[in-house]
Amino acid sequence: MLAKFEKKLRDKRRTIVFTEGNDFRIQESAERLTKADLLDVILLGNVEEVKASAKKNNHDISLCTIIDPLDYAEIDAMTEQMVALRKGKMTEEQVRKALEGANYFGTMLVKMGKADCLLGGATYSTADTVRPALQLIKTKPGNKIVSSSFVMVKGDEIKLFSDCSINIYPNEDELAEIAVESAKTAEVFGLDPKVAMLSYSTYGSGKGDTVTKMANATAKAKAMAPDLKVDGELQFDAAVSGDVAKIKCPNSQVAGKANVFVFPDINAGNIGYKIAARLGDYEAIGPILQGLNAPINDLSRGCNAEEVYKMSVITAALS
Repeated sequence: MLAKFEKKLRDKRRTIVFTEGNDFRIQESAERLTKADLLDVILLGNVEEVKASAKKNNHDISLCTIIDPLDYAEIDAMTEQMVALRKGKMTEEQVRKALEGANYFGTMLVKMGKADCLLGGATYSTADTVRPALQLIKTKPGNKIVSSSFVMVKGDEIKLFSDCSINIYPNEDELAEIAVESAKTAEVFGLDPKVAMLSYSTYGSGKGDTVTKMANATAKAKAMAPDLKVDGELQFDAAVSGDVAKIKCPNSQVAGKANVFVFPDINAGNIGYKIAARLGDYEAIGPILQGLNAPINDLSRGCNAEEVYKMSVITAALS
């Protein structure tokens, strides 16, 4: 899977910015990316501290550009543009203070075209990575929310789990948008998306507010994308097992063949992907943020350097 994205990066030059330039996992990934000549890399942080950290951890970052947000020649132009983007919601003083943080500074590098994409979250929280993206990069036309997918990989098998990290209690409209955006993400990974809107009920076998929500969200997703194969509400066994699907929903285009799974809320999604990873031996790649005007992605704070590398390649390939 990754080879396809690496080839794409060799065909068109891209620049990625890492918000946590001091982090040894970021530095190891940056060294690998630049030595393979896949990407131009910007590391954010105090120049001497970043270099000292790399030397201590025996990482060669000589091919990377290091930028200190506190010592940036174009900070006035960046400040002016961010003030305009915030449209009165932040004063110039507040903007300058925010730009001292690598999360806002890095996001503005993407907004200004100095970088094509951003990867953060090795030490920042998801909220601190997503908030600047929402305020400055903003959502694509037609999108009202940012959502996320985890790409679950085991051998040649690829599935998508959504939304496991952003929207806590998505409503019907948000779930429909999550379904449509997740299908687009699935296509990027070479899948013919078949989207299951998950529930503890299949076609009304159970009752409850969340059952109704998933059934209504399915109808709205179909209205948004009439050609999309999406069905629900479906229990997980009906979504993945052909034998169960024959009994519960024999005429479904999705049941028994689903490869994109939309969970009713973040509790189910987060628990579900971690069960698949820990007990099912799936590798969880992500979260991949969906709906933004430029690729901004978030790392797990428990990530390792290999996961950083994979997310870097995928993030850049999405630009």
